[in-house]
Amino acid sequence: MKAIRVREFGPPEVMRLEEVPDLVAGAGEVVVRVSAVGVNPVDTYIRAGIYMPDLKFPYTPGIDAAGVITAAGPDVKHRQVGQRVYVAWSISGTYAEEVLCKEFQTYPLPEGVSFGQGAAIGVPYGAAFRALFQRAHALPGETVLVHGASGGVGIAAVQLARAAGLTVIGTAGSEEGMSLVLSQGAHHVLNHHAPGYLGELSDLTCGKGLDVIVEMLANVNLDKDLEAVAVNGRIVVIGSRGRVEIDPRKAMGKEAHILGMTLFNASEKEQAGMHAAFGAGLANGTLRPIVRSEIPLGEAAAAHHAVMEKSTLGKIVLVP
Repeated sequence: MKAIRVREFGPPEVMRLEEVPDLVAGAGEVVVRVSAVGVNPVDTYIRAGIYMPDLKFPYTPGIDAAGVITAAGPDVKHRQVGQRVYVAWSISGTYAEEVLCKEFQTYPLPEGVSFGQGAAIGVPYGAAFRALFQRAHALPGETVLVHGASGGVGIAAVQLARAAGLTVIGTAGSEEGMSLVLSQGAHHVLNHHAPGYLGELSDLTCGKGLDVIVEMLANVNLDKDLEAVAVNGRIVVIGSRGRVEIDPRKAMGKEAHILGMTLFNASEKEQAGMHAAFGAGLANGTLRPIVRSEIPLGEAAAAHHAVMEKSTLGKIVLVP
């Protein structure tokens, strides 16, 4: 079979499509024929050596995928050959024609949900769910601001928050992005390129401020978030591309919480809980990933360049 292989850390071009041996399912494992692969910013950080610097070469990148189970090893009891699944984490890496997984690294993909959409679930929806419910403990009736709501994680956060009964305010940087955010369930949307756009939040929250802020670019927004957050409000940092200076007194007066988040820290129980929620949302239609573009697997380098663009709307997937 063919797979993307990385033999050294570096720019996207270090990824090469190579012929590799077919995969064999061991005890408690399944092989999935991949129909779509999710491309995430974290994939680029790993490839560049920023995360997991002790990773052994060569390796196949990728965390998310979707496809059909083609083989099941001994002791597999809850998955079967021919079943449609999405993949969140794997043994072998997902940028490939096939992927080897532990049984419970795969999750049933309902009919009516495309493989491209399935490949857009694991990291984006996992990060959004962890931020909203496992870190911020968001509750129905609260108001949440989702920065960068037109990207993969942002769209997931909007859908999850709306389905849970929160009032959702999103931001985007273009008319197209703002329309997309509204179509995904946000009650209000702001243009984050407009000067003083956060000033609109006082009217939108009746002067109370935001209960939860989902922050995708903390190095730009964090100090301003502390002005917009409510008393006892929670700011969850999902993304940052540099250092930031804040005034701690803004946090003191409101007893605000600044919470870090990484999906890598989720326990098995927490992962099981989030994927149970995703399964329900996919089945009842409240969760529907948005796929922006499909790129051939052999053009993984182009996908890594594209996923880091600020104008990304929805999800990029690779197609073997």
